[in-house]
This record gives sequence, C-alpha cells and structure tokens, in this order.
Amino acid sequence: MKTRFPFALLACLVCAPAAALHAQQPGPTAAQAQVFMEQAEKQLSELGVKANQAGWVAANFITEDTEALSAEAQKNFSVAVQQLAMDAKRFDRVQLPAELRRKFSLLKLSLSAPPPGNPAEATELSRLAAGMEAAYGRGKYCKPPRTGAGDQRPGETCLDIGGLSRIMATSRKPEELLDAWQGWHRVGAPMRTDYARFVELSNKGARELGFRDAGAMWRSGYDMQPDEFAQEVERLWQQVRPLYLALHTYVRTRLGEHYGTQLVPQNGMIPAHLLGNMWAQEWGNVYPLVAPKGAQGSGFDLTELIRAKKLDAKEMTRYGERFFTSLGFDSLPATFWSRSLFTKPADRDVVCHASAWNIDNVNDVRIKMCIEPTADDFITIHHELGHNFYQRAYNKQPTLFQSGANDGFHEAIGDAIALSITPEYLKQIGLLDRVPGPAADTALLLRQAMDKVAFLPFGLLIDQWRWKVFSGEVKPADYNKAWWELRNRYQGVSAPLARSEADFDPGAKYHVPGNTPYTRYFLARVLQFQFYQGLCREAGYTGPLHRCSFAGSKAAGQKLNAMLE
Repeated sequence: MKTRFPFALLACLVCAPAAALHAQQPGPTAAQAQVFMEQAEKQLSELGVKANQAGWVAANFITEDTEALSAEAQKNFSVAVQQLAMDAKRFDRVQLPAELRRKFSLLKLSLSAPPPGNPAEATELSRLAAGMEAAYGRGKYCKPPRTGAGDQRPGETCLDIGGLSRIMATSRKPEELLDAWQGWHRVGAPMRTDYARFVELSNKGARELGFRDAGAMWRSGYDMQPDEFAQEVERLWQQVRPLYLALHTYVRTRLGEHYGTQLVPQNGMIPAHLLGNMWAQEWGNVYPLVAPKGAQGSGFDLTELIRAKKLDAKEMTRYGERFFTSLGFDSLPATFWSRSLFTKPADRDVVCHASAWNIDNVNDVRIKMCIEPTADDFITIHHELGHNFYQRAYNKQPTLFQSGANDGFHEAIGDAIALSITPEYLKQIGLLDRVPGPAADTALLLRQAMDKVAFLPFGLLIDQWRWKVFSGEVKPADYNKAWWELRNRYQGVSAPLARSEADFDPGAKYHVPGNTPYTRYFLARVLQFQFYQGLCREAGYTGPLHRCSFAGSKAAGQKLNAMLE
C-alpha cells in the first residue's frame, strides 16, 4: 500500500485542476434547455416556411431554376435541423419535463433525409432529392407516330401519369395495359444511380445523429424501438393477411375467367398490369370484371353522377369543404381557393400527385391536385382536406408539436372521412336520388375491400424494401430484384414482362423519389376503421357500420376536433 500511495496522490493532484474547472463550469440545466428549444423552434418555423414556399413553387412550376431554389431552401432547413439536433445532445442527461423532453426527441426525428454534417454533401443530398422529385413530375411516356394507312396522329403522343392511369383504370385490352405499364415504369431507370447516392448520404446523416441508418431513424418515430416497430407492423399484417389472401384468390379466379388462365394462372401471381392501377395498389377499377355473378350492383356509379352534374374541380372540392363545415369546422380561408392547384395546367409540367400543404404553419392551407371528374378524385379530395383541417386544428401548438400523433394518424383522418362517403351521404348532398337497399351491400363491401384490403400489402412493402436498402441488406445491384421479390411475397403480383437491374421500378412510385415514408399508409388503413367506428358512435349511429356517414354530426365533429388539436 505504501509504495502505491505516491502514485495515487499524484493522480489526485493532477485531477484537482480539472475538478476545479468542472466546478466552475456546471453542466447544462433544464432552464438552458428551455431557452435552447424556444430559439430552435423559432428558427425552424422561419426556415420551414421558406422551404414550404420554395417547394410549392417547384412542384407547380417544374424548371431547373425552381428545382435549384427548392433544393437550397430545403438544404437550409435540413442543415439547421441537423445542427440543432447535434447541439441538443448536450441536454441528453439533463432531467427535463416530459413535454420538453419529447420536443428534443421530435427534433431528432423531424427529417426523412437527414443531411451529413459536411456542407458539400448536405447540398448534394438536397439537390438529389429535388432532382428526383422533378424527374418524376416531368415523367411522360411518348409513343412514336404510326405510319400505317389511315393513321390520324401526325406526331408522337405523350402521356403523363394522369393519362396513363386512365388507361390502366378503364382499358380491358391486355396489350394496351401492358404498353401503358411498361411506358410509365421507364421513368424510374434514370434516377437509379441518384437514388443509390441519396441512400448513402441519408445514412451518413442518420448515423451522425446516432441511428444505425436512415431506415432505423424512420422506425424510431412511433414511441418504441425501431426493431419493435418492425415487429408490430408484421404482427398487424399477419392479422389481416388471411382476409387479403381470400380477396386475392377470388379476384385471381374472376380475372382468369375474363382474360384466360394462360394470362392469369389460377395457382400463382396476378400480373400487375391487370388490376386497374399503375402500381396494383388498389383494385376497385376492375370491380366490373370480378363482381359476383347474379349479384345486384351497387346501384350507382359515382363517376357518372359527378359527370351528370357537370361538376368542375372547385365544385367537387366545395363538397369536401361542406363535409367538414357540417361537423362544425370553420370554412377554408379565401387564400385556399386562390392559391391551390385544382387542375393540370395546359402550359407547364407540375407534380400532379395529390398533396395537402400548410405553407405558413398557420392558415395558408392548400391542396395540389390535377382533379378529374371521377369517384377516385372525389374521395381523394375529402382525404386531402382531412390533412388541411388537421393542420389548422393544431396550428396553435408549438412548432415541433404541429404534426399528427404519428404519421399514420395524419393519413387515417382523411381516410376515415372518406369512409363516410356512403350512399346515404351522397343522397344527403344531392348527388344520388335513391339509396340502394340491403341487396346492394355485397357489391358495396366488395368494392370497399378491393381498395381498402387490397392496398394493405402494398402499404407495407415499399418501406420493407427501403428499410433493407438503407440497412445495406439490399445492395444497389439488386434493387429491382428485391423489389419484385417483396411484391411477389406480400402482394402476390408479378411483373407483366421480364425486368432486370437496368430497370428501377421503385422509382415509378412517387413516394420513392419523393422520399415520403410509406408505412404511414399501412397504419392508416388499420387506424381509419377505428376512428370511423368511434365517430359513428359519437354521432349516435346504430346501424351497419358500412352504411354510416357522420356528416352533419356536431357531436362527432367536436370529438374529432378535440383529437386533432
């Protein structure tokens, strides 16, 4: 002991100055954390508005200049979030009130593409993101002119996703469907290399924040560990999978009867181009081909009703607004009607994918849609307005709380509203003269299932693919192979023609180049029925749930608004 004492004494003497310095500089406090967060939220609010403004212009006026401006504004916002999240680490061990601690957690999770700390790489990431979204928005399939006798087309015909989607929804000619499917899926190939680099940079930013990869960061936003969330999603899928398999088997059989079993094998996959949708995510457009033999139809066609009334895009949107005002919500502001995009302009490219915006995080709400007089768009309008009214409901919350409880909630609100578009509701608003009787319920429920149930595996697999890509389990050399393996496994659909790694079929779906996490839509398909049932009960409805519309119920509206706030 005596021989070791001098060393211990020396160690204590060496430590003394450091200990004294530590005493002079106490660690961060809860009060300092509060000040830091107030300043952070103010900065993020200001930069977020600028990014929203630039993003709106870029989506509505697709040019290299607007793309660059949007990329710069988004980079400034993302870099600020990343830097604030890094600076916030000094408060990790400080005892904070629960509300303040949650803000610190949300700060770290507020980006879907976290930029690296290197400024050049942060700029590159934002430009890649803006470039891929613009490439999708500009995407077209151009057919060369015909040279046969009697051809009336003087030049090539170019179709965007709207025109090609109409073909997918209405055509019953396999060769025409295949041509449209193949034509659109070419849009993804040019962005394949950019996407691989985008993944690399996003992962670097996520790791600097302490996450394994960007996919793990996405899965951390649900108040559980990333791996626990993945397990929960799989648990939910296993619960609904038997219902999906029954629907898949029935639809495959009926399509085989229509197209022949050589095209639709009765013990295998359904070719993806035969399901009425470019991505085979919802199947309602092929309902006439699979309707039960001898069953009474639904008694009406909503698209025909809309066209018979000669409703234009704004009039269709007014119906959606009136749904919410009937619940007691305030009307949309005048700026909504003057600043939203309702129809596709004839003179420029825009990103037609429907979306809801809150530019100033207060009351400058807008939608961006290329509305057509169809049932799908009528329902989508109600869905998108659900986002807008949700945004207005929480606009008095602090900046970091201006969002849904999780991203699945935001989607589920709009979907629950859409479930209320029943025959009873259509009669109530004057679009339908007579409500079909109970004999039409089979058709009504099957049509509902062909959209709601059919979507479930698609809502799951897009992020299953991205999680594997972010983690490195799927390498760039296997992007397309892994995509179709998941579509086979979960959806039971097959590519209608041979695919290779020269293709990049994930890029043909907006949410991949647009970098929008997609599991939210799977969760929303589950949550929406719970919200819908609760609102119907609040409205005093006691009949069959699928016949309920809570439109006009102030009690349901009060309950809904209380949740949204």
